[in-house]
Amino acid sequence: MKFMKLGAKVDIFHTDGNVTSVATDLSSDVVIKVDDAQLHLHKFPLLCKSGKLQKLIAEAREMSTNEIDLEDFPGGNESLELCMKFCYGIAITFNAYNVVPVRCGAEYLEMTEAIEKGNLIYKLEVFLNTSIFRSWKDSIIVLQSCKALMPWSEDLKIVARCIDSIASKTATDPAKVDWSFTHTRTPTATVTSVEHSTTDLTSPPWNGIQSRRHRVVPKDWWAEDILELEMDFYWRVMVAIKAKGMAQDLVGEALRLYAMRWLPGLSKEDSAPRPSAAASVPCEAIEVAGKHRLLLETIVNLLPAEKGTSCCSFLLKLLKAATILNASPSCKMELARRIGLQLEEATLDDLLIPSLSYTNNTLFDVDVIQHILEHFLMQDQSPPVSPTRARQPGESRRRTRSAENIDFSESRRATCATHSSKLKVAKLIDSYLAEIARDPNIQVSKFVSLAEAIPDFARPVHDGLYRGIDMFLKEHPNLSKSDRKRICRLMDCKKLSMDACMHAAQNERLPLRVVVQVLFFEQDAGTPEEAWDTVHHDFNALKGDLANMKKRIAEAERERTNIQIEAVKQSSKQKATFPFPSISKKFLGKFFNQQSKGPIEVTKGSDTSTKDSESSGSGNSPPGKATVRTHNQSVT
Repeated sequence: MKFMKLGAKVDIFHTDGNVTSVATDLSSDVVIKVDDAQLHLHKFPLLCKSGKLQKLIAEAREMSTNEIDLEDFPGGNESLELCMKFCYGIAITFNAYNVVPVRCGAEYLEMTEAIEKGNLIYKLEVFLNTSIFRSWKDSIIVLQSCKALMPWSEDLKIVARCIDSIASKTATDPAKVDWSFTHTRTPTATVTSVEHSTTDLTSPPWNGIQSRRHRVVPKDWWAEDILELEMDFYWRVMVAIKAKGMAQDLVGEALRLYAMRWLPGLSKEDSAPRPSAAASVPCEAIEVAGKHRLLLETIVNLLPAEKGTSCCSFLLKLLKAATILNASPSCKMELARRIGLQLEEATLDDLLIPSLSYTNNTLFDVDVIQHILEHFLMQDQSPPVSPTRARQPGESRRRTRSAENIDFSESRRATCATHSSKLKVAKLIDSYLAEIARDPNIQVSKFVSLAEAIPDFARPVHDGLYRGIDMFLKEHPNLSKSDRKRICRLMDCKKLSMDACMHAAQNERLPLRVVVQVLFFEQDAGTPEEAWDTVHHDFNALKGDLANMKKRIAEAERERTNIQIEAVKQSSKQKATFPFPSISKKFLGKFFNQQSKGPIEVTKGSDTSTKDSESSGSGNSPPGKATVRTHNQSVT
């Protein structure tokens, strides 16, 4: 902590009860009254330093009195006493705790440079500007002390200078943070390694000398130190921090810490037990007071607008507190809208918001959950407005429009709900339906309306919905036949798993027609994983059958080819065999050499040549002989 010492004389002020006097040989000639205290002082040292006291002492002399009454003196008796000690030259020490009251008192007393050079106002301003506003913790302490000194501290710009100092330091690069700060949480944000010049007594010595401390600085190092600020100052500090360009997620984390610190019922220690169906809603330990409601609405107004910058569980806790504190409808709707943008991050316990409405006696506020779900489903239907981007000098219009389109597409992707998030929300709502079904006062219309709000594609399996329907029928045994059918009509029996089908087939609370439908579809029931396994198994079996068929066709083709080859071979052999096997090659040679000499008689079965018979022209051939004719004659 920074400090400044002024004066050198020994303290001669003596206080007895409400009376403070100066231990000197001279008797006091002026009495200054502040509240219930009296200071018996001397005129001369006061007239040399204070322009205000010069006027008041002159007025008192005209009225023949030595008493001066300082009404509404800033800082009270302690602040006035320090100002008077400065006039006497007594040694005093200023720090972050007393500098603001004395500065306001000096302004009241007009202790300016016009009265004397180097007066108290000048010295205090130097101390503030060169020491206090350059210190992180001192700036916070000074800002806290300004609350009791309004409007003096505001008029003297002390509040504004403190806020600017704090905001500027939060914008410092964490790698350059070399001052002390409070951080008791586990670092979850990105941290930066920082070396400090202070010694670390826990680190092992090296060569007998302590090494410099090496620690990590989280990006939200500043969040815990400003938690003790009063609500108005905290609001102004956070506005200044956001104006410095602080990351929105860090702003959201700081607001969460402040709400957990000052709003009862948000922390785990203050959380109330969940209401059961057999008991009424317990009164949570939250004081329904105007300051808490104002604090809640202030935090909601400071929340970053971007999706994901505030934890969904924290927003739901704020909504629960808003319900209990009877916050304004606009505050509740704003929280519902923000929660709807990230509903997939919520848990069942977060959604169980108690209902304090006098119009119905239900345990939970189903209407606000309906609004949250509507905002979640509206993300795809209401695209964000494309921001207008200013065209820079020298930049073409086409490039500007291209940049706007890129920003718009990124904003669109950031706000649209993904398919997986819709599946998560559907399971969450089904669990919520099973929980509110225990309430005997819940209306059928609200139950059905909330169940029907989920799209069909987001609920591929109806097991969770079936549990909610079964619980509703169990807790409402006196439902009419039409209401039973209306509720059971929400469920698709074809989307029940095998276990759910087995349970539903034996469920006496279900209408008979529903049980028949369950039995009819029981064989086809199954989870998507089971259905995929069945399809995969059938595909593999069909693939194997097709492979076997191709193998048999290939074998048949090979067999047919072999048969054709054998047939061709047999045909070739028959064509290659001569029709007259008994005729020798020698004979054929003589036959072709003597074609012009007339007929040649050949005896069938003879392998030797025969002589020409002159009687071959008789015209009759003996049995067993063949007659060969030349040229135009036929061969028998």
